[in-house]
Amino acid sequence: MPTVTVSPGGTATTTLTVRNDGDIVEAYTLEVVGDCAAWSTVEPARVSLYPGTSETVTLTFAPPRSHEVRAGETPLAVRVLPAEHPESVVVPEGTVTVEPFHELRTELEPRRRRGWLGARFRTAVQNKGNTPVDVAFTGRQAGEELRLGFTPGQKRLEPGESAEIRLKVRAAKLIWFGEPVTWPFEVEAAEAVAAAGTASETTTVGAAAGTTAGTAGAEAGGTKPVRPEPAPSDLLRPEPVPGEFLQLPVLPKWLLIVLAALLALLLAWFALVRPAVKSTAKQAATEAAQEEAARGGQQQGSPTPGGPDSPGGNQGQGTGPDAPGTPGGNGGSGTGPGTGTGPGGTGAGGTEQSSATIDVETNAGIEGVGTYKVPAGKVFGITDIVVANFQGDEGVLTISFGERKITTIALETFRNQDYHWVTPIQVPENATVTAAVTCAKPGTPATGTQASGCHQVINVSGVLSDLAR
Repeated sequence: MPTVTVSPGGTATTTLTVRNDGDIVEAYTLEVVGDCAAWSTVEPARVSLYPGTSETVTLTFAPPRSHEVRAGETPLAVRVLPAEHPESVVVPEGTVTVEPFHELRTELEPRRRRGWLGARFRTAVQNKGNTPVDVAFTGRQAGEELRLGFTPGQKRLEPGESAEIRLKVRAAKLIWFGEPVTWPFEVEAAEAVAAAGTASETTTVGAAAGTTAGTAGAEAGGTKPVRPEPAPSDLLRPEPVPGEFLQLPVLPKWLLIVLAALLALLLAWFALVRPAVKSTAKQAATEAAQEEAARGGQQQGSPTPGGPDSPGGNQGQGTGPDAPGTPGGNGGSGTGPGTGTGPGGTGAGGTEQSSATIDVETNAGIEGVGTYKVPAGKVFGITDIVVANFQGDEGVLTISFGERKITTIALETFRNQDYHWVTPIQVPENATVTAAVTCAKPGTPATGTQASGCHQVINVSGVLSDLAR
């Protein structure tokens, strides 16, 4: 039989003539066999013929538009089986040419992704046609904001074969501030194929059936026009698949709001709060210094009966380490001027209230000493001590009554400190009340300027009594 050409999804027909060359009435059953049997039919499938007569049957070919029916030549055979003489079966053969068709199915997963600078997608493509194709992948975007890259850029697919292609989308630049931006793009998988032409034509099929035992025979003859479906265009352009890349700003909007609030708080601190705190601290330090100065002035301004020879009117002396007994004496290890005054009130029986102020000044890294000496013929019963560190100096203060050490204090732990005793501590005549200051670091007084040296004031109060003879 001649070749029949048919397009997938279309139909093609041809004819076959069956003749009874026997001498008896014969019934013939016709059946298409081979690879094209699934999509081929014979009408009618059974004919009865008198001797010497013939009948024409129609063969119809309708291959589905599927990748399972490969393009190319497919063998065709029609089995003609006589009912009375089955041994006289004949099988005329021919060829059916299935035209190629091209169909690509493309999917993008996911359709939308987000990121700071880029994102990755998967492009799934399947060859739904019936012939191998070389698929090329392209991407486009309205503008130059995105770069699209496929790995691999081209893939050969057999009929029915699927493949997954990696797509990397990258923005041209970062977005530092502002709102997210959506960049739409399209992905396309295309294949250029040669023109398939049109299927034809009038096909004449003839089949000769030999005779067996001179009883029956068949031959093919006749023509029938064939009208297959038109072939696809020579350039396959499937619909592009849309996608979106949502580009996020590096610094989100809420972070800008937080930074602006922090900046506003910082400016408010330096412009309003810090000057107010500094002013309040200065005022408190000034008031403390004024209060201490007023207290010292009141103690020094008390009347001193009896003049300079009065037992309560002696001055204490500040001695340096190398010049004992000399007020403000300087030594090799530093200077330590100190003075003590002792105004006292009168009392009955040679007993009077008395107080003495010891003023000690010294430089950093040097020990300064201030003393008050109990007058001859007197005993000083000390009940109260007030210590003023009005500059906020750092160092160590040691207070001794004669040979007895009373206390050692770290200067940085206080500004004003006082001690009180119910039972007076007795200091005998000619003994000294000593205040020794080791200056580590001068402080900053209320003026706001750091002092050049340490300065402490110690006030000692108690009862000055006559010595019993």
